[in-house]
Amino acid sequence: MSAVDDRPAPSVANRRRRDGVGVGLTVWGVLVFAFLFIPIIVIIAYSFNTGRLLATWQGFGFDAYGAAWENPVLRASVITSLQAALGAAVLSTILGTLGGLALARSKVKAKWVLWATGLLTITLFTPEIVDAVSMLPWFVSLGTDFGIAPFSNGMVRLVVAHSVLSVAVVTFIVRARMHGMDESLEEAAADLYAPPLRRFFQITLPVASPAIWAGALMSFTLSLDNTIVSSFVQVPGATPWPVYIFSALRVGLRPEIAAVSAVMFVLTLLALAVVGLVLRRGGQSAEEMAKTLASA
Repeated sequence: MSAVDDRPAPSVANRRRRDGVGVGLTVWGVLVFAFLFIPIIVIIAYSFNTGRLLATWQGFGFDAYGAAWENPVLRASVITSLQAALGAAVLSTILGTLGGLALARSKVKAKWVLWATGLLTITLFTPEIVDAVSMLPWFVSLGTDFGIAPFSNGMVRLVVAHSVLSVAVVTFIVRARMHGMDESLEEAAADLYAPPLRRFFQITLPVASPAIWAGALMSFTLSLDNTIVSSFVQVPGATPWPVYIFSALRVGLRPEIAAVSAVMFVLTLLALAVVGLVLRRGGQSAEEMAKTLASA
């Protein structure tokens, strides 16, 4: 026989108060999302403007996309951004994967782990203007004073600078993935006389692969929209897309700027969608995916 619930029923006033709070939070959430996404919707809409200037709407058409493709300087800046993002993704993924595996397998209270975690965290929270000001003289010294020619190359500068800012992201994502790995899998492989390199490629790497792909794609997207550091370390002939936009502000924005911005926005969405797909196929739930990405 079930026990009788003696708790008093909620009063009408309490129910109305809770309903009012829920409605208020819903309205506030809608306003926040509108504040964030309406500017993006506006710039995508104006990418179909046939006028000469972005702010002057003259009609609907795809002229801006054609003009953007036919502009060699604009096209070169987009290609430079994509190449720098790809190079930064590869370099930061290699370094971040090794760092994430090392942190996940070490004792949490070890001094070097605390120092490494602290240094990586500093790179995440340091203002980009500070990173930019510190990187520029360093690259100039390496390329000019020490005669290391690659550091005078604009693409090398962009890849290295963007990788420095992305390594921490990949490291923390991989560490979060590998932190809960069952070590008995590798121990069992060792008992079966599997050499360390084979254990790494057949056990460790497949388990970490969702986080590695997620970190690589996150690095790619972070590099695409990096503006402050890029404007400091870039050299003529290797001008990325964000820096080109800032230079275009002096003469007025044209619709082709909005067209390329819309394409880059779609590209970023696709990269984030691939991140979610990779993590989903890795067996992570929506909550686990959010924790993995938040760990960065």
